[in-house]
Amino acid sequence: MCTKDVILELRTKNGLSQDELAEKVFVTRQAVSRWENGETVPNTETLRLLSKLFNVSINTLLGSPRQLICQCCGMPLEDEIIGKDQDGTPNEDYCKWCYADGTYTYRDMDDLIDVCIPHMVKEGFSEEQARTYMKQMLPNLDYWKRYEELSDDGQFEAFKQQLINEINDLHIEGMPKVKKLNALVGSYVNLAYPLPSGASVKFLNDGATYLGNQLESEFGGDRCFGVLANMDFILICTYECEGRNPELVLYKKR
Repeated sequence: MCTKDVILELRTKNGLSQDELAEKVFVTRQAVSRWENGETVPNTETLRLLSKLFNVSINTLLGSPRQLICQCCGMPLEDEIIGKDQDGTPNEDYCKWCYADGTYTYRDMDDLIDVCIPHMVKEGFSEEQARTYMKQMLPNLDYWKRYEELSDDGQFEAFKQQLINEINDLHIEGMPKVKKLNALVGSYVNLAYPLPSGASVKFLNDGATYLGNQLESEFGGDRCFGVLANMDFILICTYECEGRNPELVLYKKR
């Protein structure tokens, strides 16, 4: 699709008139009309505003001339999984797992590889093949090339350790000590917990990125513990395989 068709489709899909779109991105209705007629294209700053407004990458607005991949883990990027800057603007260099709200979530290449391997095994790689491939590919990505420049001097790792300490201090019966927290996207872990009334409730934002892990229960059996946290809360639950029959154990505001 061309830029003119993309903008027209996104405007229509979001129920906006040309006047309404113009107001939101600080241009005239005539400017929007010229975009949609193919006479002009938005400038760089306006493309950023459109990207944030429609929650798509600038690459999508320009008709997807490039195949985007995450510059931390190498995953092919679609709009649904692109990470966001602190102001909410999509950042087409990273996925939500590696970059959330302006924060890089991985500081150790081996930790990232350990997280990626189980998913690659499901795609047909052997564990050895997956590890070899990741070790060869990751050093060529921009994040790892510029790691010293992009590093936050350990602030995010310190925050993760603080969360781990707080979770372990809860002493949840049957739950092993948490040793590591990984980035998890809300839509993949947003379980619906049953209420006594028969209704169910979700606590997460599908589009947000959280820190969490899955732990085997010390009691054995088929149920696992799930741990999720961010700046605002800690959530602990149990569930069966693939998140079936979830039960909320604890929801604690920080």
